[in-house]
Amino acid sequence: DMDLEEIGSGSGSGSGSVCGSECEDGYHRRQSTSLPNAAYTPTFPVLLWEQQRQVILRPGLPLDPPSVPPLIWPHQPLVRTRSSPASTSLPPPHPPTTIPSLSLSSPAADVQLRFTTGLVYDAQMQKHQCTCGDNSRHPEHAGRVQSIWSRLHERGLRNQCERIRSRKATLEELQSVHSEKHVLLYGTNPLNRLKLDNRKLAGILSQRIFVMLPCGGVGVDIDTVWNELHTSAASRIAAGCVTDLALKVAQGELKNGFAVVRPPGHHATQSTPQGFCFFNSVAIAAKQLQNKLNVSKILIVDWDVHHGNGTQDAFYNDPSVLYISLHRYDDGNFFPGSGHPSEVGAHAGEGFNVNVGWTGGLNPPMGDAEYLAAFRAVVMPIAHEFSPDVVLVSAGFDAVEGHSPSLGGYKVTAKCFGFLTRQLMSLAGGRVVLALEGGHDLKAICDASEACVSALLGMEVEPLSQSILDQKPCENAVQSLQRVIQVQGDNNLSPVSPHQSCSLATSPPLHPCLPSLPPAVPHTDRRARTHTHTHMARPGSNYLQTLLWHTTFATSPPDCTQMLSQPN
Repeated sequence: DMDLEEIGSGSGSGSGSVCGSECEDGYHRRQSTSLPNAAYTPTFPVLLWEQQRQVILRPGLPLDPPSVPPLIWPHQPLVRTRSSPASTSLPPPHPPTTIPSLSLSSPAADVQLRFTTGLVYDAQMQKHQCTCGDNSRHPEHAGRVQSIWSRLHERGLRNQCERIRSRKATLEELQSVHSEKHVLLYGTNPLNRLKLDNRKLAGILSQRIFVMLPCGGVGVDIDTVWNELHTSAASRIAAGCVTDLALKVAQGELKNGFAVVRPPGHHATQSTPQGFCFFNSVAIAAKQLQNKLNVSKILIVDWDVHHGNGTQDAFYNDPSVLYISLHRYDDGNFFPGSGHPSEVGAHAGEGFNVNVGWTGGLNPPMGDAEYLAAFRAVVMPIAHEFSPDVVLVSAGFDAVEGHSPSLGGYKVTAKCFGFLTRQLMSLAGGRVVLALEGGHDLKAICDASEACVSALLGMEVEPLSQSILDQKPCENAVQSLQRVIQVQGDNNLSPVSPHQSCSLATSPPLHPCLPSLPPAVPHTDRRARTHTHTHMARPGSNYLQTLLWHTTFATSPPDCTQMLSQPN
């Protein structure tokens, strides 16, 4: 970790200390009180150092000395708790599965990566657990990533991918999205705080507020558990894993990638942890793509059933990042309550934030037909017009069938997410990175992860049935999509062009997504302007305006209907 002086100066280099620091090779070196004769020294041979690391990471061996429990302060819970994930509990977890031992290359070796799908995972993320020890009372638990990692191994997918080494995100990387105070509060543990300026740190730590959870554990709110020894490390590893995977894909070292990480991140805002999230891994990765590689256009697709309020906030004014979210909204009554279609961005970023907020509750629950319709009518046309350089996906799988109503309650199949992944691979030259967000039913998230990794590898996957391809979306979905199209059309920032191409040549033929659309009167753009510093027109505006010119989607001119139903 860095000293406070380095944080304030914006330095990104870690110190090289053994105590919980980031080393140049990206591994986590720790001073082990349980192995007093195996302390690391600069001249320790690489092979023996690696063997020592494997011993230290052996399950059941403590990495950190006991610390004083944090003080418990009264805390105002989240405003919208009716649909909070903490309002329900999961059934007893599945029997534990044996995780094959990890085999990592020497940190000194310069390994040539295979140009294939990258995978990243670190067992240390499992240590972020509630101190109550009862996973069945916490939807977000270590069994999520453990089960997914085992499934990928059982199906032989891990061997077809390139495993990249994990690392913790540096404090500087975390501060590209989060405030310094937030990073110090939730990015440090008792061991590595010893290196920091005690005077400044004491003042910040005194502002931490915790709640006592019904299970007897500690949390930062009623949903989000806190483990004083391990939460900060797990959260930083998750952010570092997603960041490195995105950088390698953007640089052409890997074809695409999937990050099996926890805790999730898309609810974490600049200064607030919430909804199981501490650091916004996808947002941090996007910032590093901008800062380190000068990537000019980034698309973030968030298909978690909950709106990614933290990611939206991070790029709300940024026209170089297009954020598209598909989520259960229910007029603001579903957690976190944000994500109305009218939230389109602000200032230079106006028009670069697209919210497909589903309404109507679970009457009926949204399924494959509705998500296919959203991709066909909104997501892919806007994404193609934006023409991103890299695609990042907040891949939450809590919309997959199998989740209780309070955790989502939708009926999207796992193979549908594999299909949607294939659609996104038609963008950005295939440079697509998926990062696990939510999803709490173990079978559902394992099935969906398997489908998505198979799609990334280019494998033949189980096709969607013809009945699903022929099915029209439910009326609630139609109204939701109409609202999105109307709002985005009203915020048009580029000239109307009925002949603007909106081809989805990579999509199979589907029935028209929207049986009817409200009539629209042609109007001049009352907010027409150009982003002179980026020369970017608002993505999708031409296409959406074209849709609004016609009262019936099924009888629209060929430039829309036929293009939207082109076969492969």
